[in-house]
Amino acid sequence: MKNILIICCFIFFSNTGFAQVGVGTTTPKSTLDINGNLSVKHITLTGNGTATDIDGGVYLSINPQATDQEFRLPNPVAFPGRVYIIRNINNSNTAKLTTIAGSLFPKGSTTGSSEIYMYENNLRTITVISDGVNWTYMD
Repeated sequence: MKNILIICCFIFFSNTGFAQVGVGTTTPKSTLDINGNLSVKHITLTGNGTATDIDGGVYLSINPQATDQEFRLPNPVAFPGRVYIIRNINNSNTAKLTTIAGSLFPKGSTTGSSEIYMYENNLRTITVISDGVNWTYMD
């Protein structure tokens, strides 16, 4: 009887260890498989004269109130895999994107920097992804 219980527990936990979740599908093909629309948290951050920390949301509209207004990403070590889509919605002012730790690397480059500038025709909208050490960005 004890062996049967152990075998049943093993089968139960081995099946749930490889579980997949399907939304709108009964046959998920990935860990999370969404067959439908996806909504993500959107917030607007308005510059306030000091560095504005980015700590929530997925789609961020940033609104610098002065040229080179700073918006600061969190430490990439604390949030591996975190993704943000960031858009400078101000047509007049440049936004300066920085990070608390690590560097900002353009996709496909091995040269990072401590800041990037977002303005019309230059990185107006970017996606940034934490690799657990640095941020990689693409426009």
